Amino acid sequence: MAGSFLDTNVLLYLASHDASKAERAEALVAEGGTISVQVLNEMAHVARRKMALTWTETTQMVSAVRALMTVTPLTEATHVEGLRLSERYGLSVYDGQIVAAALNAGCDVLWSEDMHDGLLVDGRLRVTNPFAA
Repeated sequence: MAGSFLDTNVLLYLASHDASKAERAEALVAEGGTISVQVLNEMAHVARRKMALTWTETTQMVSAVRALMTVTPLTEATHVEGLRLSERYGLSVYDGQIVAAALNAGCDVLWSEDMHDGLLVDGRLRVTNPFAA
């Protein structure tokens, strides 16, 4: 089953003052897709530390995204695969975990603004910047 996986940075644009990026993020979420528990954790971290949201606001934001997306769990197998991918493709450990979760979910597109745009991972998953011109 092919599908889309959304990176944390794309979802954070849902709360952005950049109207064009917020609209693009909304359109991707409206199409449906998959995220991992790690994406939810990263969203909560950014909401609290960088956006200075209250715990209530953070929980509401994360809950709203969780309700709209399919959420894949973090597993030991995902962790091991993520490390392999990080080494092979020069990804950060955290990005490797997201890529592994996307592959495990059977996705063929990973929407991310800050990973290697155009990277084809294991011949199955294309990293694509949704905001590229």
